[in-house]
Amino acid sequence: MFITVSTMVSKDVTVCNAHEFVTSPDGAVTVTVGVKSKQAFYMVSYQGKEVVCPSRLGFVLTDGEIGTRTRVGAVSRASKDETWQQLWGEEDTARNHYNELTVNYKEQTGHTMQVVFRVFNDGFGFRYILPDNYKGKEYMIMEELTEFHLVHDAQAWSIPSNHTEYFEGIYTQDLLSKKDTVCTPLTIEYEPNLFLAIHEAALEDYASLNLTPRATKNGGVRLSTALTPWQNGVKVYAKGEKKSPWRTMIISKTAGGLVTSNLMLNLNEPSKIDDTSWIEPGRYIGIWWSIHKKQNTWEMGPTHGATTQNVKKYMDFAARHGFSGVLAEGWNPGWGKGEKISYLQSYPDFDMEEVCRYGLSKGVRFIGHTETWGNAQLLESQMDAAFAWFSKMGIRAVKTGYVGHLLDGKELAKSQYGIRHYRRVIECAAKHHIMIDNHEPAMPTGIQRTWPNLMTQEGVRGQEYNAWDRRGGNPPAHTVTLPFTRGLAGPTDFTPAIFNFSEIVPGTHPHSTLAKQLGEFVVIYSPLQMAADAIENYEGQPALSFIESCPTTWSKTIVPHGEIGKYITIARKERGSDRWFIGSITNEEARSIDVLLNFLDADATYRAIIYEDAADADYEHNPYAMTIRQVVVTSKDTLHLQLARSGGAAVRIEKR
Repeated sequence: MFITVSTMVSKDVTVCNAHEFVTSPDGAVTVTVGVKSKQAFYMVSYQGKEVVCPSRLGFVLTDGEIGTRTRVGAVSRASKDETWQQLWGEEDTARNHYNELTVNYKEQTGHTMQVVFRVFNDGFGFRYILPDNYKGKEYMIMEELTEFHLVHDAQAWSIPSNHTEYFEGIYTQDLLSKKDTVCTPLTIEYEPNLFLAIHEAALEDYASLNLTPRATKNGGVRLSTALTPWQNGVKVYAKGEKKSPWRTMIISKTAGGLVTSNLMLNLNEPSKIDDTSWIEPGRYIGIWWSIHKKQNTWEMGPTHGATTQNVKKYMDFAARHGFSGVLAEGWNPGWGKGEKISYLQSYPDFDMEEVCRYGLSKGVRFIGHTETWGNAQLLESQMDAAFAWFSKMGIRAVKTGYVGHLLDGKELAKSQYGIRHYRRVIECAAKHHIMIDNHEPAMPTGIQRTWPNLMTQEGVRGQEYNAWDRRGGNPPAHTVTLPFTRGLAGPTDFTPAIFNFSEIVPGTHPHSTLAKQLGEFVVIYSPLQMAADAIENYEGQPALSFIESCPTTWSKTIVPHGEIGKYITIARKERGSDRWFIGSITNEEARSIDVLLNFLDADATYRAIIYEDAADADYEHNPYAMTIRQVVVTSKDTLHLQLARSGGAAVRIEKR
């Protein structure tokens, strides 16, 4: 349950001056808002230096523009300082501390809009509130005119919005001015000691955000909003009062500060689920990698993966090694040619009720799977009955899937059409006490705070590309880039911990060492974390002992150091425990990493168990070479880690 620990709120209303401004509580971030040549605008400075120069605000609506022939009316101000409890996450609490400015704009046509700015010590967010200007009638948002006009060009990491299905792309680095339209989060190394991340928060019943960069004459870069459209070109259908998602920018002196920011979560509403006792983070295994490696099939046949016997074998393994669940894809009709998809019956060689009964007898829950092939309406027609059936059998988590270019053959998943669908699924699942792992999603925007049964989402080029991608799989820099890019949007179901690098496509396998696979289990955050390999590849493997001990929800997270695309080290403290876990991973360059342990309790002695690349480890020539060593440490010590090329280390630290 989300609990307010402390709170302070104040408000006042005034008549607007020519320009209004609001600063962060520490005074570092200043947002100026007003009208220039009848155009609504805002601008931003950090520590007295302009970062975002005057940038447009407004819309193109059904019958004209708003924000382009406007004046400012009353403004109001507020501030808040509260600490709230996270049900699960990378921290046990989050401080929500901001100053707020609300500006009312009025057009010559009589239409009005509000823009609400919230400024935090680590950035800002703003959203539009369009009142019921059309008196209950539906209207259309044809364009959103929002800009982020940066003062100068800079290096940035992104994936292109066009021709990148399901957000499954490689994040590439280049000057902003050279990029085409990109998805968010957009990560920018603005200056040597200043990093920015632009995204959105609280996306509901609206279109997803994309940004189009264009160089300006003064050396700046203007990022213009490009909302994901319906197929007819409309961006958003609205009726009555309409709130946009928050447009957000994290501002940090370090790349690691982007990772630990709670700004996006703070801009989402508290939980709408009263009883959250059934929401349980955990690690699980599944009949998944063996299918991608062509050893099993989704559809029924001689090598069918999701058979009663095979799933029971996985449940036995899960019970022996402390996994809370077992996923099996391909359990239901609809995988073969011409079969009708059903989520209410299983293949003849899979007894759903028996499998669930057997698992529960061993303390292991079956994890459901509802692949739709993009047929969203099919899932909606069955989900109430299916989720009720699942819940009755003790299933608590379901992985949803939408492999198909368009939802229902007509609309993009990240359009308003898709956003509406995903929300209906989450709410229906909550009613039946079902947690969701959403694959082929819209990009996450922090709504797990409001609906904490939305545990994790894909929206990433994941591990499966290391099984069958004919271009060779994911490059070594991929997973050291993700925490600073896709990871900023929220929990990421990347599916780490592959222990066997055999190939079915020549040259395609995890381009990492075994120790790096362990490090990724800590670095890439997901409260439902899958150890993705087949169980036969874990049997007898000493490295599994780290996975067995590693939790998936944390009380504290720090990033001692990291460079985007090069390396990252993350340290996390287990909830309800004194144990710490560290993951450190690198790109194709070998590194010596020093980790200061000053986050440990000052008066305690600890034992550190270090899973690390061996001296002769190399991701291309000797990926399995790993050592396991123990050292006694205190908060005054420094941990010295040796990372091979595309290597890593995983550390468990516990009090003696």
